[in-house]
Amino acid sequence: MGNWLVNHWFSAAVLAAWLGINIFLFTYYFLFFDRDERYFYTRAILGSALAWARASAKCLNFNSMLILLPVCRNLLSFLRGTCSCCRRTLRKQLDHNLTFHKLVAYALALLTAVHTIAHLFNLERYNHSQQATDGSLPAVLSKMHLQGGNKWLNPIHSNQTTVEYVAFTTIPGLTGVIITLALILMVTSSTEFIRRNYFEVFWYTHHLFLIYFAGLVIHGIAGLVRGQTEESMEEVHPHRCAPYLTGKDEDCSHNCCKDPEFGSIPAESWKWVLAPLILYTFERILRVWRARQKVVVTKVVMHPARVLELQMQKKGFRMEVGQYIFVNCPAISLLEWHPFTLTSAPEEDFFSIHVRAAGDWTERLIDTFQQQKTEMPRIEVDGPFGTASEDVFQYEVAMLVGAGIGVTPFASILKSIWYKFQQADQTLRTKKIYFYWLCRDTGAFAWFNDLLASLEQKMAESGKADFLTYRLFLTGWDTSIANNVALRFDTATDTVTGLRHKTIFGRPMWNSEFAAVAAAHPRSVVGVFLCGPGALAKSLQKSCHQHSSLDPRKVKFYFNKENF
Repeated sequence: MGNWLVNHWFSAAVLAAWLGINIFLFTYYFLFFDRDERYFYTRAILGSALAWARASAKCLNFNSMLILLPVCRNLLSFLRGTCSCCRRTLRKQLDHNLTFHKLVAYALALLTAVHTIAHLFNLERYNHSQQATDGSLPAVLSKMHLQGGNKWLNPIHSNQTTVEYVAFTTIPGLTGVIITLALILMVTSSTEFIRRNYFEVFWYTHHLFLIYFAGLVIHGIAGLVRGQTEESMEEVHPHRCAPYLTGKDEDCSHNCCKDPEFGSIPAESWKWVLAPLILYTFERILRVWRARQKVVVTKVVMHPARVLELQMQKKGFRMEVGQYIFVNCPAISLLEWHPFTLTSAPEEDFFSIHVRAAGDWTERLIDTFQQQKTEMPRIEVDGPFGTASEDVFQYEVAMLVGAGIGVTPFASILKSIWYKFQQADQTLRTKKIYFYWLCRDTGAFAWFNDLLASLEQKMAESGKADFLTYRLFLTGWDTSIANNVALRFDTATDTVTGLRHKTIFGRPMWNSEFAAVAAAHPRSVVGVFLCGPGALAKSLQKSCHQHSSLDPRKVKFYFNKENF
């Protein structure tokens, strides 16, 4: 448990605060609508379903306020910059923005289900009370609309009205249906499978958030759920006058209670979401303005395994290691923007990305640049935005783990290290880097070999040959590759990559790797950085927990993962 706290105590605190606020809001408003005397008559018709509907509505408003904040990328980059002198724990929390975004989205889905079911019960009870002729309190209250004015409490005024009719013809009913459908589409299309294989579906359906918020703001303006007004409460308190409503024909005299008057519950959703919507609007305006700035593609390189490298220049563009940008190619789609990690170093006079064919959009982008004749296709860029990898130089020891094309943020880091060695930078805090790259095929190694070879040579010349330890793992191979390696096993360089370090066939034994690092750096704080799949992240997190110690005199491993 102690080892787990090293990496996750602050995230756990944030999660506990979020859960606590949700539980408080739900409990407080459930008890309020279940006990408050202004809703005595409303509860007479609806029962406890009123409290379930209103309490879940408050939590929906709270989470709708939060849902946009984690995807305000410019806000997060600003906070990361202002927190550069803060503890790494606070900066690490910003890297969990998408995890928190998903958590809030799932909460919205659950609360929407509770709110919808509660209101379906409410509509059924409204309808049943309207059709009742037994003289009960719900039946009497449901007929009060016949007296005109503000005396009505039941929004269903006809015996021929059905629940379905109210759901699809009233503002709360229709907007509720639209909001729910939009939320269902957004949640179901954001699964890992859809995002990885049909990113366009995820991208387009997620923009239904505009419909969601528009529906949310106007959902409650009709005020179908009502309670007794304050003025009426003072004059005809329900505890004193409720019996009169059902028995006034027999017992009423000249000083009987008047009929109660009712008022709508005011719409409040807009108060919760107004500030986040304004902030997000400014965010999108900034993105559009920045995306319209001219981008010049200076070089196009086609690497093996269908990996496209684009080198670009843009006026005023400044980056840090490990950052990412969003790229749009109007020739392919005017609306689609896709994230790519920068592979260039801040010291270079251009910025670059490497694009692997992994879907319709990337396939078309690669084909577009391969087939271009004279004029280069236009590219629009938004960013750069901060990631966990920015903090790599804050650690004395760093472990960089990339899987396949996930090596891209570490290309930026290793290039920057090469330039720092070139310039004899004395401010470099990092003393040791362990680099692990896992690939399924040999072709994936090709485009990165030159950089590693240059680093090997430069570090040897600088007398720091032990600064970088790298291990390349080939997780997929055939018999011919294995036979070729066996025949050339004694050569000075690796058969697969041509580098001094030999390629390892299979997957890393992470416990052994972490134990070796812990033994070599017994009192260090080690930053572990991953750009790769979730299964690998779980393995690395587990190893970080196992090999970290709460003792400040012993080694600690801090896990960081790229999320965009």
